[in-house]
Amino acid sequence: MVCQGGYTHKSLVQVGSRAVPLLELQGVTRHYRLGGHVVRALDGIDLSIEQGEYVSIMGPSGSGKSTLMHLVGCLDTPTSGRYVLDGVDVGAQPDDKLATLRGRKIGFVFQTFNLLPRLSARANVELPLVYQGMRGSERAARALEALGQVELQHRAEHRPNELSGGERQRVAIARALVVRPSIVLADEPTGNLDSRVGQEILALFDRLNAAGATLVVVTHDAGVARRARRVVRVRDGKKVYDGPSAEMPTT
Repeated sequence: MVCQGGYTHKSLVQVGSRAVPLLELQGVTRHYRLGGHVVRALDGIDLSIEQGEYVSIMGPSGSGKSTLMHLVGCLDTPTSGRYVLDGVDVGAQPDDKLATLRGRKIGFVFQTFNLLPRLSARANVELPLVYQGMRGSERAARALEALGQVELQHRAEHRPNELSGGERQRVAIARALVVRPSIVLADEPTGNLDSRVGQEILALFDRLNAAGATLVVVTHDAGVARRARRVVRVRDGKKVYDGPSAEMPTT
């Protein structure tokens, strides 16, 4: 079934005759050397996410959630274990292929928006398509479509300094959507917004997920985490909870 906004909403991705999750981490570790010590930022994580899910990854500072985000976002590779994204073994990819995979499969939303101040909202949204080599007319049409998904098409020619904080985050979300990614990965997406505007952004995420988008939100905020249907909590590099947000323990 094709849903609003161009997403195909299925519970599982088909690989041959076998149904598999959209992404799957199997026994993943990520260790760093710090002086003479080994820091076990992630220590044996199993995680699978199906197409169309809305998942929060939650944990305090130092829990490993940022390292997990970097791995899910193909910004890093595991020390050991296996990460498969949409049928591709991430750990087996050279840097150039990893960059291509990241650019085509994952849409990023950052706490600080990361918009270029001299470009219009439309031009900022077009940037990922520029890197893909898409021609100008198609880029512009796709950017306007993505801005329409976040209800900001009427502000397409405004620069970031002419937009409110909430509007800037909407532009950042449109930039993530424009590549039609397999996953939208949002890192503390309401962290720089007041509570009212933050709720508006979370309501937008609800609508995008209802339209078929797969969302992974990384946060330390229990209120933000509970907006997702599923919460994964990490502590000391290990997964300590993975289940419905309504049943997430308070401690």
